[in-house]
Amino acid sequence: MKLKIAVLKGDGIGPEVTNQAIKCLNAIAENFGHTFDYTEGVVGAAAIDQTGDPLPEATLDLCKNSDAVLFGAIGDPKYDNNPDSKVRPEQGLLRLRKGLGLYSNIRPVKVFPTLIGNSPLKKKIIRGTDFVIYRELTGGIYFGEKTLSEDGTEASDLCIYSEAEISRIAHLAFKAAKNRRKKLTLVDKANVLESSRLWRRVVTKIGESYPDVELSFLFVDNAAMQLILNPSQFDVILTENMFGDILSDEGSVIGGSIGLLPSASVGDDNAMFEPIHGSYPQATGKDIANPIAAILSAAMLLDHFGLDEESRAVVLAVFKAMKKEIVTEDLNADSEFGTEAVGDFIANNIAMSDDHISLNRENIWLGKSTII
Repeated sequence: MKLKIAVLKGDGIGPEVTNQAIKCLNAIAENFGHTFDYTEGVVGAAAIDQTGDPLPEATLDLCKNSDAVLFGAIGDPKYDNNPDSKVRPEQGLLRLRKGLGLYSNIRPVKVFPTLIGNSPLKKKIIRGTDFVIYRELTGGIYFGEKTLSEDGTEASDLCIYSEAEISRIAHLAFKAAKNRRKKLTLVDKANVLESSRLWRRVVTKIGESYPDVELSFLFVDNAAMQLILNPSQFDVILTENMFGDILSDEGSVIGGSIGLLPSASVGDDNAMFEPIHGSYPQATGKDIANPIAAILSAAMLLDHFGLDEESRAVVLAVFKAMKKEIVTEDLNADSEFGTEAVGDFIANNIAMSDDHISLNRENIWLGKSTII
């Protein structure tokens, strides 16, 4: 297979971890006979510094004309710490999602057996945790009308959703649940918000078309609590933009490091793959950032295009690194391995072999999470 991949490394540790993901994709190309062509574009704070725009038109055009986007991270303290900044790196990411029509963000959360001791939660609570969050990505409060009074003392953000916006991601979530453990939980705030009541009505109606999927509901405050009390109860979580943003970051803590979790953002015509962590500016250039989330995002990219064996090969190499404790310091404070070394080990252990072909699908979690 030949794929054109737009590479947006972004800010902070984005370039460092994305480079490791590319190493692994190159190993896949070499071992499995594929061709991946990469073209870089600027986004975020790096783009503001160069062009004054967090998402230059050339970058958006590049992404639209590519088969997939591999994304790093955006954000910079000089903007984060200035509430009066009119232009922010995050604006570029929001516009990119909207411009590419990436309405569904898919975030798998699984506890790796070899790292179960890294979680701040007790082993008996998190053992068996394996769920995926389907977060609506292009609607809601992040994209609604924003107002600020002339004297700067009153502000508002409008949360608005349409039935069509809810329906399209709900179908993806139900299809994912149908191929997993057949449980879907809608997270909302229907006791307070009219937009949530619309979500509940639409999803309930769509659920009638998926009779083999058990549909349940949780208010977002209860869902946040249940993720800590009993995360293994969840299979597929479906929710709106802001709730999904918050809950997926909470879910990342369960496994012991936010540096472990990948994501896919998909639409009808485009797809983008990125680690869920931020730009972590304090670690920039220190060779300590965990590249695993970026590498697993590359595995999700492969899976998205039906390259199942290739995706499993990447995941197996990641598992091998964890088992041998070739990890960065966020997973082992005494580790001597940095970002580059971990990336090199994983890339060097990607190979086409009978081991990959005979893998038990139940032991591989990425493929089950991205069926769309």
